[in-house]
Amino acid sequence: MNAVVPFPRAVGGPLPVECLSRVEDGEGLHALLWRAGPGWRMISSAVLGGGVGERSWVLNAQVPHGYRRTDPDRHLAALAAAAGVRGPGVGLVTAADVRSYGRAHDGGAEAVVTAGLGVRGWAASPAAGTTTAPAPGTVNIVLAVPVPLTDAALVNAVATATETKVQALLDAGFACSGTPTDAVCVAARTPLPGEEPHAFAGPRSLWGARLARAVHAAVRGAAGTP
Repeated sequence: MNAVVPFPRAVGGPLPVECLSRVEDGEGLHALLWRAGPGWRMISSAVLGGGVGERSWVLNAQVPHGYRRTDPDRHLAALAAAAGVRGPGVGLVTAADVRSYGRAHDGGAEAVVTAGLGVRGWAASPAAGTTTAPAPGTVNIVLAVPVPLTDAALVNAVATATETKVQALLDAGFACSGTPTDAVCVAARTPLPGEEPHAFAGPRSLWGARLARAVHAAVRGAAGTP
């Protein structure tokens, strides 16, 4: 049975996130689903729905540690359809148990993070050129701000979230920049007619600073060090 997990609410904040359960190849697996609905623009590095555009849902699905499917986009699309969501969305995968997620909010910026840190290291590594496929351990970051951002600010928000992830991992005692398969999704409100989107989301801008603090707390929580 699906259980609703309350997402931290703020004025203009996103809808609740649901914790979904399923059995796949005899293994009990879980997923987090945010039915965002219309009115959101997202930027993401996800295997399903990546890039920039209008998106109405985000699915962060746990997969087995021995995951060998070469079509994760189709897998995620099938899971989303089974959950009853339609239209364009974002799908992420992780081998981490998504029920142990971290969440935080700051001034309207909200973050939900899942962290599997079994396969971690530094981004600039001599071993980065190997052909061995990394295990899907993964730090997945989903962020939402209740204001519109320009395309450039959305890119800036991804950079801010990534910088903050590294800071949080170091603060939590992990000597790494993340895992080889980390992903991020930033959601911002679609601008209303005549509304001027925010042009900046760096760590010293209004919304960049808020999302950075939310990501820092959520990553620490997901890593087990609140």
